[in-house]
Amino acid sequence: MKRISYQNPYTLMLYLVLVFILLVSCFCTYVSCSKYSNVSTTSSSLVTSCPPDQSTALQQFKGEFAFVKPNFTSYYYYCPHYENPYYDVDVYESYPKMKFWKKGKDCCSWDGVTCNTKTGKVVALDLSNSWLQGPLRSNSSLFKLHALRRINLSYNNFSFSIIPSEFGQLFRLTHLDLSFSMFSGHIPSDISFLTHMFSLSLSSFLNYDATSLLHLGEVEFANLVQNMTNLRHLLLHQVNISSSIPKSLANLSSLTSLRLGGCSLHGKFPEKLFQLHKLEVIDVPCNYHLTGILPEFQSSNSLREVTLDYTNFSGKLPNSIGNLNSLSRLAIRQCNFVRPLPSSICNLSQLTYLDLSLNHFTGHVLPSTLGNLAKLLVLLLYSSQFSGEVPSSLGNLTRLEDLRLRNNSFRGQIPASLGNLNKLKKLYLSSNNFSGQIPASFRNLTELKILRLIDNNLDGVIPSWLFTLPSLKILLLASNQFTGPLTVQNMSSFQLQILQLNANKLDGRIPRWLGRSLEILNLQGNNFNGRIPHEIFTYGSMHNTMRLLDLSHNQFQGRVPQSLINCSELQVLNLGHNQISDTFPFWLQSLPELQVLVLRSNKFFGPIWHPTKYLGFGNLVIMDLSVNHFTGSLPSKYFRNWGSMSEAPDRNNSDMEYFGQYENRSQYSFTYKYSMSMTNKGSEMLLLETLTIFKSIDLSNNRFDGEIPSSIGKLHSLVMLNLSSNNFTGTIPPSLGNLSELESLDLSKNKLSGRIPQQLADLTFLEYLNLSHNQLAGPIPQGTQLDTFSYSSFEGNPGLCGSQLSNKCENTVTPIPFLRKDEEESENGFTWKVVVMGYACGFVVGVVIGHVILSRWYFYGL
Repeated sequence: MKRISYQNPYTLMLYLVLVFILLVSCFCTYVSCSKYSNVSTTSSSLVTSCPPDQSTALQQFKGEFAFVKPNFTSYYYYCPHYENPYYDVDVYESYPKMKFWKKGKDCCSWDGVTCNTKTGKVVALDLSNSWLQGPLRSNSSLFKLHALRRINLSYNNFSFSIIPSEFGQLFRLTHLDLSFSMFSGHIPSDISFLTHMFSLSLSSFLNYDATSLLHLGEVEFANLVQNMTNLRHLLLHQVNISSSIPKSLANLSSLTSLRLGGCSLHGKFPEKLFQLHKLEVIDVPCNYHLTGILPEFQSSNSLREVTLDYTNFSGKLPNSIGNLNSLSRLAIRQCNFVRPLPSSICNLSQLTYLDLSLNHFTGHVLPSTLGNLAKLLVLLLYSSQFSGEVPSSLGNLTRLEDLRLRNNSFRGQIPASLGNLNKLKKLYLSSNNFSGQIPASFRNLTELKILRLIDNNLDGVIPSWLFTLPSLKILLLASNQFTGPLTVQNMSSFQLQILQLNANKLDGRIPRWLGRSLEILNLQGNNFNGRIPHEIFTYGSMHNTMRLLDLSHNQFQGRVPQSLINCSELQVLNLGHNQISDTFPFWLQSLPELQVLVLRSNKFFGPIWHPTKYLGFGNLVIMDLSVNHFTGSLPSKYFRNWGSMSEAPDRNNSDMEYFGQYENRSQYSFTYKYSMSMTNKGSEMLLLETLTIFKSIDLSNNRFDGEIPSSIGKLHSLVMLNLSSNNFTGTIPPSLGNLSELESLDLSKNKLSGRIPQQLADLTFLEYLNLSHNQLAGPIPQGTQLDTFSYSSFEGNPGLCGSQLSNKCENTVTPIPFLRKDEEESENGFTWKVVVMGYACGFVVGVVIGHVILSRWYFYGL
């Protein structure tokens, strides 16, 4: 072959031209052969620029919206049964993409815009998490972009507008994602015309009342499935479908993911769907009336995720479940699956998430082979009626971050091998029959954030190192047999946020280090004694964080430490059932968040009102001062400034049902639910987790005197009022008739006189009434709510009469009650003045007629 001479400049130039042509040819061949040849995300000299009509349409589309960061935190992201069902906005990156679109620049270079490299037309638009606010209208410029193949508008706020039917005109669409963008109403049937669709996501939030924002009719759902034969991803999470699943869904041979959680589906889930060869995800939780069973599985199955939580699936887990070699998530919480648990479940070597909670594996013992699931991160087996001992092999699950075995019948000692789980963040072993002491190996759980050992038979001294585990925030040891005082080795390492030690046998004095970082401290029902140290509420940062303090049912003495005034976030203070001797702590009124105050069964004395010290409790919803030595009278305006109880009743409000959500962004969350005991309807009751709904005042068993304040009638949302066993005098205030939510009223064992006000008959929710042992007189109002109460509600009032008592009322003319001002004039104009005139005329006529008759009798000698 003849060598090319590079000395000849023409030859060299010709060679370079040939090389350039060859390179360009190879590049063009590569571009034309690439499956992405029609799409470019960056501007290039080889890419056709954006045509003017496309740029104009995008600019017009930009002008249709404001840019406001959406707030979805009050909407249900998952169904309310889940532990943390709300959307966490900080999980995803969000910023206003369109805000940075600039005129004069090629629109193909704009953030979120993708163009065809040949025509320059917009083929993909990704504006997810882009702060769009305002309705998406049917005449939107979006629908001028006819070449669109992919649209992603998820996580914006389209102001509850309806999804425009014009989406059906974008017939080239293969991917459409409008999920969680505050659309509402019915999904248009035109969507089903998009026959080229590969991925359709219309998932919706749930509204405040847990109703879906979006709806899809049964016919539209069937048409959608029938027409979109190329579907690979169908995501309609929390869209209200309210029908059965079309059997034709099992004909979508390309389907890889199906998410229909919370869609109000019913009927039987098609078994064939489980056996689609390409299907990887079946996610249908919170369809409470959806039935089904798990079929036999082949080893060729591709399933990676199966989530059936809160459905009505039933039967046994098939032994062939072990053939799901790719399965990483199996969640069947609160279904109706029964024992036995197949041994083959331990063959699921890819499993990272296993939730069998709230099923019926009655008496089943956990197989030791569970320890073979080496990739498990989450193991949830609570409330499933398991029994026996916890196998020590669980200590082999060294990747485990969340282990929950609570509310079963496990017995024996807690396996020391659990101390090997050094990546564990949550450990829930509550409500079992565990005995013995807390394993010393738990000191190795350096990443543990939540430890729940409530309601077992654990005993011994609480180890001091437990309080200083480096990551522990929540320690719940209530309802055990722990003894001795509380000690800690390294006080500076104490960083707990919640400490619950109630219902144990702990004694001694409260250590001062408890005040370092706590938000919730519950020591109720122990044997602690001595004074409550004031340093607790001044040491460290407690005065900035303390929200709940329950020291009730102990043996504390002395006075209430005034340093409590530093706890500006305090919502609940329960010091009941101790031996505290003090005057009323008026300074508690300055705590702006205080909602529950319980001083019951102590040795408090003196008045609870002072002309210069008393201001009122603006946020109080529960006040229990019963069984003390309080004295004095209450002025008529005493309850005038009690704002929370004066608000209009709202039986759906339960703000104090729990206290706080902790560390969502740190991948763990916890809600603390508080319960307390009180006297209601004549007996002791446990008030569970509904504190704002149950607004109450209990001043019973003291030495109060004077009249009951008439301002009590302003507490419109009051549910329970107990003023019994005092020395109240005067009449029962008619203003009590304004307490329309009242369910329990106890005024017994006082010195009340006069008649029972007719207004009490308006209390239609009243279930318990005790007016016994007073000095009441006159008839019990009849034909009203008061007729439902028996003799015991009125006994001990010699002057009372009525059908409930042995003292029956004589037939007397019942006085006509004056009408209220707002009832003075009826619709036909008939007023009380006319009634009075009628009575007056009748009286005059009667006198005249009577006089005439008597005169005639006298005249005729009768």
